[in-house]
Amino acid sequence: METKNKSTSILIVDDEIDIREILQFNLENEGYQIDLADSAEDALRKLRPDHQLILLDVMMGGISGFKFADQLRKSGNDTPIIFLTARDTENDMLTGFSIGGDDYVSKPFSIKEVIARVKSVLKRSEQKQLSTPEETFTFGSLRIDLKLKTVNIDGHLVDLTKTEFNILVLLAKNTEKTFTRSEILSRAWDGDGVVLDRTVDVHIARLRKKIGRYGENIVNRTGYGYNFNVNIQ
Repeated sequence: METKNKSTSILIVDDEIDIREILQFNLENEGYQIDLADSAEDALRKLRPDHQLILLDVMMGGISGFKFADQLRKSGNDTPIIFLTARDTENDMLTGFSIGGDDYVSKPFSIKEVIARVKSVLKRSEQKQLSTPEETFTFGSLRIDLKLKTVNIDGHLVDLTKTEFNILVLLAKNTEKTFTRSEILSRAWDGDGVVLDRTVDVHIARLRKKIGRYGENIVNRTGYGYNFNVNIQ
């Protein structure tokens, strides 16, 4: 079983116990942390800020999945949503996307398809968060606060030097670019004193160690430099 997804928490909302159990079993086998709700009302009580995805049934007693999603979006909650429904019509799909859904899976579904959709939506969400100009952005449970100059993983503060923080921000905010050592030196250092290219390797080695499993996302491309690879989970 993979362990890299353990920090990724998913809320499954469905009034059919068999559906909840099969999704829970297979997604936990993929390494995700799963929480369950049997209705939209139950989901409102259980939904937490660290949930990174909601698998949401459309047709439920009480508050429907569409109404629940609409309430979340109007309240400012942008947690990604994948709708699960037996109603496979174009109007239903358009409704789901128009109220802020990120994907749509029809029942009966292939569990392989659900897993593929989950991974795809999570990857898009992570890329969007890392490229946002806002003061705070995240990748998985890695949270970078540009205003406070802090980094948190799983809610725990990571003690980084100013240079290490600058390197992480540079790489994580520009995931489509590979930076040479010279570029990292010019953009992450204050310019005081003489600094050699080899110093970049030393600082990145320390940074990787401090950010634990996310250190694997900082990739050294031999002959080119370093980049932050969001496809490594």
